[in-house]
Amino acid sequence: MRRILFLFVCLLTVAASHAQTVDTTVCDVLKDPASFDGKLVRLKGTVISGFDEFAIKDATCGQAVNAIWLSYPEGSKAKSGPVAMVQLRLDKNSSAATVPNRTPVTLDKNKDFKQFDSLLATPHKGGLCPGCAKYTVTATLVGRIDGSKTTGAKREGTGKFTAVDGFGNLNLYPARLVLQSVSDITSAEIDYSKSAAVAKDDSGPDNIGDPVEAAHSAARAFGSGSPAADQLERAAAAFGKPGENNGVIIGFGVPNEARPRDEGKGNAGSPDGLLFTCTFDTERLRGDALTKAITHVGTHISDLREHGETNTREFEVHAWETVIFSAIATRQKTLTLPGGFVAWNASWPPDDRNKLVNDALTAFSSSWLPFAH
Repeated sequence: MRRILFLFVCLLTVAASHAQTVDTTVCDVLKDPASFDGKLVRLKGTVISGFDEFAIKDATCGQAVNAIWLSYPEGSKAKSGPVAMVQLRLDKNSSAATVPNRTPVTLDKNKDFKQFDSLLATPHKGGLCPGCAKYTVTATLVGRIDGSKTTGAKREGTGKFTAVDGFGNLNLYPARLVLQSVSDITSAEIDYSKSAAVAKDDSGPDNIGDPVEAAHSAARAFGSGSPAADQLERAAAAFGKPGENNGVIIGFGVPNEARPRDEGKGNAGSPDGLLFTCTFDTERLRGDALTKAITHVGTHISDLREHGETNTREFEVHAWETVIFSAIATRQKTLTLPGGFVAWNASWPPDDRNKLVNDALTAFSSSWLPFAH
């Protein structure tokens, strides 16, 4: 009798757990992310893993950000995710809001998840293409939604940042799904045929030394006073001088986990009250690709500190412009962006280069980035 009662209680527990899972869509979540905060949901979507993207995307939502950031529970040790990420936090002197006490999620590392993780972690090989994954993956995902009414960093008239909300890279995403399980997996190989035709083995130097110093060196290659030199130097300078406490923190690893401690205020100080935790996956950013990542992230930091708020697609395009300058400075033959867009080709006719770069960035931003105009 005791065993039967125990089984009955277990069945009730499982049934209650399933009853709490809300069937929804990416667009429904993005219409009102805060209303889904803390809920366990089931939805179907296409996951992209790019340079600083790891998101469930739906371009039909009509929102400023047409994607939900994807994270794994802390300690998952999965392979897939972005190769670079900037997380914003208030510094130790700020009066940060209380960190939400969310229900923990346990990841089911079954056969489906291993396939999912492996596909998204498979890199595209061929030329310099930082963070380029070979596949996108469409699947049914179950996980906890973390939702916010606002995103990004806010600052007051004195210039001090006083609030940080949102999730993912630069805290741009109003919703995050912390994955519990995945099923119904299908993959699609990204079309890199255009870059394959020109890139071949053009991957850049393997040994660059200090990547921040390499970014400074790229600026000097243009000579003082040129717009390209100024933009590259501005990006490199965002990391500060050796030993300087300017609120920028560099770490290494795969930035793919939701760690509750990262949402509270930090343990370091910052001149404007804002900390930038920059994480780079050096396993997938080898050699000169790491320098390109430094210039990209440095542009984000300097833009945010100058303007005070992020402007989604424009911020990404500006950062990739800096990477293109870096590629030119290091005599890179080609540069391909996630999604297969050739953003630089040294064989382009000089008179056509500006137009071809602009065309590539326009196509990349409208077809790959999950941000509206």
